[in-house]
Amino acid sequence: QVQLVESGGGLVQPGGSLRLSCVTSGFTFSGARIGWYRQAPGKERELVADISSTGAITNYVDSVKSRFTISRDNAKNTVYLQMNSLKPEDTAVYYCNRLFGRVSWGQGTQVTVSS
Repeated sequence: QVQLVESGGGLVQPGGSLRLSCVTSGFTFSGARIGWYRQAPGKERELVADISSTGAITNYVDSVKSRFTISRDNAKNTVYLQMNSLKPEDTAVYYCNRLFGRVSWGQGTQVTVSS
C-alpha cells in the first residue's frame, strides 16, 4: 500500500526556517523522481521543487530559488525540504509525491508564515 506521510510544518515568523520531511512506502522510492508541492487557500496545487532519483539533479520554481533546498535519503525512503527566509506567501499545505505517475496524496503538512 502506497503511503506518503508529510511532517515538519508549523507556524513561523517571516524570515524563519522549517524543515519538512516526507516518509514514503509502497513503491520503489530510490527509482522515483520526487516533488514537493504546495497548495495555498483558494489556489491550485503547484510544484515548488523536485529531485532526481539519485539526488543529483534538483529544480525549483523561481519564487523559492535560493531559499528552499530539496534533498533525499534513499536508505530511509524520505525526502526533505529545507525552507529558509520564509515569507507570508509561502503559507500553504505542503505535500510530496512522485513527479511522474503520481500516487494518492498524503495529508500534507501545514506551513503558516505570519508575525
